[in-house]
Amino acid sequence: GGHTRQIAEKIAPHGKVLSIEWDAETLQRTKASFSSAERKRIQFVHSNFAQLKEIVGKEKFGLIHGILFDLGFSSDQLEASGRGFSLQKSEPLDMRYDEQHPITAEKILNYSSRQELEHILREYGEEQFAADIVEAIVRERVTKPFQKTSQLTAVIKQAVPKKYQQRKIHPATKTFQALRIAVNDELENLKAALSQARNILAPNGKIVVISFHSLEDRMVKQFMRRESRGEAPPAYIPVRDDTISRRLKTVGKAIKAGDEELSSNQRARSAVMRVAQRLA
Repeated sequence: GGHTRQIAEKIAPHGKVLSIEWDAETLQRTKASFSSAERKRIQFVHSNFAQLKEIVGKEKFGLIHGILFDLGFSSDQLEASGRGFSLQKSEPLDMRYDEQHPITAEKILNYSSRQELEHILREYGEEQFAADIVEAIVRERVTKPFQKTSQLTAVIKQAVPKKYQQRKIHPATKTFQALRIAVNDELENLKAALSQARNILAPNGKIVVISFHSLEDRMVKQFMRRESRGEAPPAYIPVRDDTISRRLKTVGKAIKAGDEELSSNQRARSAVMRVAQRLA
């Protein structure tokens, strides 16, 4: 809710904010943190931003002057959700943002083929020891199906070289990232959301994206660069009402957290913010 509150304050007294959150618990907690007066200018919606255009139409929101995508998950989700986002705890292998979503990390680990698991770890985690980790996972699940995060971290530690375990980053970090992305279909959702965002934005309106790992940032960078050059979008982006034309221009360079912010928020160290503006 931090960004929502700041935006609502900046556009007072007449501006409105449409705040979309996929995690029902996070949405309710955030909504409760606002006063009744503040909530009058904020529409809270429990949904996925992959349905952005549909949500804006359903909520009769009108002209959109700015869109912010904050692609990180919250500290509460990491520390208190109990859904297996943290590799430092022993929690169920869930990793869903929306608990109505049918796919969990447990299902992926226990029922995916060796090839599917290796693809997930390489594609979404950029894990160099994907084959070794998957071999250990497949061997483990034959006798003891995966249920807890602690079981997965223990298997990964055994599978990777000892030298890899001594690095600053935990050896299971990339695997957890890959599973979370696969469970929530994060990259496909982002592709859909970006495409819809440029179509509902008012002339001169801006899209701001804060990403937290290289896969997201690469996708955002390529999208903004392609739009700035007026290149045809790839086949995976729906373009029903689009013409192949120059829709956006990038604004400035990528922005990263400075020393002052990092001193109070270490999790911002991987954040990258990019901005694009709709052409008039």
